[in-house]
Amino acid sequence: MPSPALFKITPENTEYVILSFEGPDQQYSQAGGLGVRVAELAQALAEQGFKTNVIFVGDPNLRAQETLFDGKLVLNRWCQWISKYYPVGVYQGENEKLYDFNETVPWFVMDSIVRPAASEGRLVVIMGEEWHTASTIMNISDLLHYHGLRDKVLIFWNANHTMSFHRVDWSRLNYVSTITTVSKYMKHYMWGMGVNPMVIPNGIPERFFEKVPSSSLAKFKKDFNGDFVLFKVGRWDPDKRWNMAVESAALLKKMGQKVLLIVRGGKEPYEGEVIHNAKRLGLVVKDIETQERTIEGCLKAMKEALPADVLNLKFFVSEELLRLFFCASDAVLANSGKEPFGLVGLEVMAAGGVPITGSSGEDYVIPFQNALVLETDDPKEIVGHLLFLKNNSEEVARIRKEARSSARYFVWDEVIKNFVNKLEYLAFAKNIDVAKSVEIASR
Repeated sequence: MPSPALFKITPENTEYVILSFEGPDQQYSQAGGLGVRVAELAQALAEQGFKTNVIFVGDPNLRAQETLFDGKLVLNRWCQWISKYYPVGVYQGENEKLYDFNETVPWFVMDSIVRPAASEGRLVVIMGEEWHTASTIMNISDLLHYHGLRDKVLIFWNANHTMSFHRVDWSRLNYVSTITTVSKYMKHYMWGMGVNPMVIPNGIPERFFEKVPSSSLAKFKKDFNGDFVLFKVGRWDPDKRWNMAVESAALLKKMGQKVLLIVRGGKEPYEGEVIHNAKRLGLVVKDIETQERTIEGCLKAMKEALPADVLNLKFFVSEELLRLFFCASDAVLANSGKEPFGLVGLEVMAAGGVPITGSSGEDYVIPFQNALVLETDDPKEIVGHLLFLKNNSEEVARIRKEARSSARYFVWDEVIKNFVNKLEYLAFAKNIDVAKSVEIASR
């Protein structure tokens, strides 16, 4: 008797549904790393040929449904009738949007995606992101079960962060879906919730490895020369250890070093405490606002604000400008104390930068090989690492090179291979034979 084999998940027999509050619309729906993750994962799946449906709280001024990549990627902007009353962003009017999302998305998924796919013998993989979609995932499972379609899908729910875990019905969610997360740190944390999630890491797009233009690098180095030029980006949140970053800059200044800390936060009120602390420590802080979108225009606005110790960027920072900051800075302070994955650190590595990370969910870092890793919340530890970099130029070059090599293990194509392997195992465990279904449907 021949040994049984796992069937292969292919674009011909499988399509994806991604549910998320945040999504691809940069100005409205991307409040943090979740929106970037959803946008990049969906695009990577579509580029591999999988039909991918994204359902998210989208910009109310854009089309409700948009098709990209020759029909492979379908963006479904949800809650737009509510978002018109809340134009600031995805989380304004959060409760109203959440109710609408939970109540209406399940029917759309069943009638517009699962039914047509099932009639053609195709498997649907449904993936919910973060606590906002937990109830939606449970409602989808119940609805499909009631209508005899539950065995036509694989349902996942993914945790990128511990935020609002107290709102999740873990026993029910664990029963109706396969729970995943993004790092071993999160896996071990979630054991306390009574679940044992699969780890599927975040990824980065291939374009992050494109070389930063030498002309931009040269201009940055010329305009912002000093003993230490540092960069930090993220939400204004205590978990990001902003105060640790500014205190390290203040220590360097006190030591007689010329330091420039460039920061880009979000819209959170915690910014006020951090900036007040920076000024209290003797740092000169300048807010930078500009309508420019070109790299040259943004750098010009920053240069005109000098002299300063801290440049607080209050304008939209493009991906190209971010990569310049990552590569050109002496170090990027991705020093979060609690970091489920640490996407910024990985992006810095891809750009050939030197990240200084925390030591929680950053599974991809190896201390003094591809990054520098903090074990404490003492700003003197950051200063010590920076002095190491300043006094070991050969080590810096080696770390930058190794960082780019390590980051290649986390491009989206590699992450999707990991995910597909787990899909094939779960389909086998649940006795789903897609190949047979397609054969029957084609008769």
